[in-house]
Amino acid sequence: MSDWKRTTREVSFESLRPEMVEAIKKHIEQYNLGSILSDTLMCIQTDSEKIKKPLFGSAEIAYTGAVATSHWLVWVVSGTKTKIAVLSAQLRDVVIQDYAQTSFAKMIPDFGIEVSGRVTDASENIMAFIGLDESSAAHKFKETVIKAAQAAKK
Repeated sequence: MSDWKRTTREVSFESLRPEMVEAIKKHIEQYNLGSILSDTLMCIQTDSEKIKKPLFGSAEIAYTGAVATSHWLVWVVSGTKTKIAVLSAQLRDVVIQDYAQTSFAKMIPDFGIEVSGRVTDASENIMAFIGLDESSAAHKFKETVIKAAQAAKK
């Protein structure tokens, strides 16, 4: 069972949290990525609340926005204990898989996708987890981005 209670919903890019929209736009401009969002397949927002453990920790809320296009995955994270951060990757440069199929899922149960490979602003490969809930919107996003990544490699 995850340490997070999550709510994932499909949204338009413009209806993501305003700070997320602004951060993504700034990221695209900073790295001169052009009109990468012009062929958006799906956009989601996941609100995650850390399940408070007795005696330890405090309440924490994290927000994740993710945009899948036919060639790119762009995601942004912010929260009460997280400085806003944006990552982007060309789908041909990353492997995207259902987190449940990874070796980490046995140790840390959760639901979402794992992204591994090269992102726009890093010289080394990364591995990232994008947490989702188990709603139909989350399943649709997972399927959409995995299929898009497979198609981008052909």
